Amino acid sequence: MISTSDFKRGSTKILRNGEPWLVVGFQHVKPGKGGAFVRTKLKNLITGRILEETFRSGEKFEAPDLESKKMQYLYEDGNYNFMDQESYDQIELSPDQIESVKRYIKESEIYRILFFKGEAITVEPPTFMELTVVETIPGVKGDTAQGGSKPATLETGLVVTVPLFINEGDKLKVDTRDGSYIERC
Repeated sequence: MISTSDFKRGSTKILRNGEPWLVVGFQHVKPGKGGAFVRTKLKNLITGRILEETFRSGEKFEAPDLESKKMQYLYEDGNYNFMDQESYDQIELSPDQIESVKRYIKESEIYRILFFKGEAITVEPPTFMELTVVETIPGVKGDTAQGGSKPATLETGLVVTVPLFINEGDKLKVDTRDGSYIERC
């Protein structure tokens, strides 16, 4: 059982109304009169819906039956196909299930997939990925007085802002948490 005093932002997962929820944020409140309570912001791990809810301090919740597996992305044939790195079982995910990470899907890359009651519910890309620039405008020599930047389209369709010295064909390290350019590889 998980108590409200055990909540941690971004890592505590609880079972509520038969569905897994992630505690995105919380605040313990002790009013001058009455019992203490906890204001929370929860995210449904299946639908992605955000909900603000208030609970009594010390209220307990069940831990959801979640399993995390490392899986390799294989190919797309209308659905997205992944293979378990340990058992070599393959699963198919619909485009709706990977919508939030679609710009980070790359063949042969390893992803962490979260399962609830045997069903895949979320796909999490690696924190950093190496992607190739497929399209960008050439940088103009002498145009760097203010540390200029330009947009670049990467092999997965992701568009990032990069320094002027980046050219087509360059490999870039990208942070998948916010989609930002880190460095040239």
